[in-house]
Amino acid sequence: MDRRTFLRSTAVAAAGAHLTPTPVTAGLVATGADALPSGPHGPIDPRALIMDAMGELRTIYEPPLVREMLASGIDSITVTLCDPKAVGAEALELAVDGLLEYDRYLAEHPDLFVKATSIAQIDEARRSGRMAVFYLYQNATQFDDDLTRVDMFHSLGLTSCQVTYNERNLAGVGCRAAGDGGGLTEFGREMVDRMNGIGMLVDLSHANERTMADTIEHSRMPVIISHTGCDAVHPHERNTSDANLRALADRGGVVGVCQLRPFLTLKKQDNLHAYFDHLDHAVQVCGIENVCIGSDRDHRVIEMTPEYEAELRREEGSQVTSSELPYFIDELNGPRRMEVVWDGLVERGYFEQDVERVMGRNLYRLYAEVIG
Repeated sequence: MDRRTFLRSTAVAAAGAHLTPTPVTAGLVATGADALPSGPHGPIDPRALIMDAMGELRTIYEPPLVREMLASGIDSITVTLCDPKAVGAEALELAVDGLLEYDRYLAEHPDLFVKATSIAQIDEARRSGRMAVFYLYQNATQFDDDLTRVDMFHSLGLTSCQVTYNERNLAGVGCRAAGDGGGLTEFGREMVDRMNGIGMLVDLSHANERTMADTIEHSRMPVIISHTGCDAVHPHERNTSDANLRALADRGGVVGVCQLRPFLTLKKQDNLHAYFDHLDHAVQVCGIENVCIGSDRDHRVIEMTPEYEAELRREEGSQVTSSELPYFIDELNGPRRMEVVWDGLVERGYFEQDVERVMGRNLYRLYAEVIG
């Protein structure tokens, strides 16, 4: 489908099955790789459900890399479809192109991926040893002031969308909008109502504290902050206050703790503990049933070469500050990092059932309740 055909499409409701969540311990599940994921504490239970609330799956990833991701045990990932910084006509154009690009990529690798619009596709992916892929936009600018576009994109497979990305838009205010203390706008309330009504998950990553608080209070359905850190552990404009974490959890929402080093710690080496410090704090504030993994990280093994820094600058522009690099934590730099997370939670003393909650069951519950 080309962009012109896409734009002529009407918003027809997607026909996804709404199934009741099944326990993650019910039956052995194929992992999609020859060997079970394994770490210092032994293999991850192949029955365990492992999900990433927002991680990278680039369309340049070749099958061997994806198979490594599957070998780490990952069953489901939510991916960002396009650059969220665009506005106006460019935002719509990039949103359309990004969705079509991912549709093509997934279709080219039916042995690896299942396009997911409901939890039924997570179950299907687990049975067949593939990865369920959910779609996210990290901004609402592609909707502009036309809420029928919410329905249109939903009918084409969009399952979640952020209210805003760093700056102010028609719906609310981002975390980097200097001097702007505004929150969720009247249009933003209408947008959230529309999303609630059709089963699209509201994501508050990159919003400022007031927009987060307003949206959590206004939304009829639980919401997510898919990739953030805890401001009480490491103050950063992208991190979330305890007050908003508590409010999120009180209404059944889930927070995904990210793996982007500058949000977690100033330390550039020997810093893996910082990631688990944020996870621990989120659990203490939100409760064990309201925390998940939202890595926000590339699955390639990254080397800080001039070529890679140039790639970052092409993608992120002025947001890249050399003093903040590297973005990764060494032990979480690569396709099998879910094994490191599993082992780290075990080492922190979490019972296996609680590790499974954080690794996937909490997110599955949220998706079942909101997306269907």
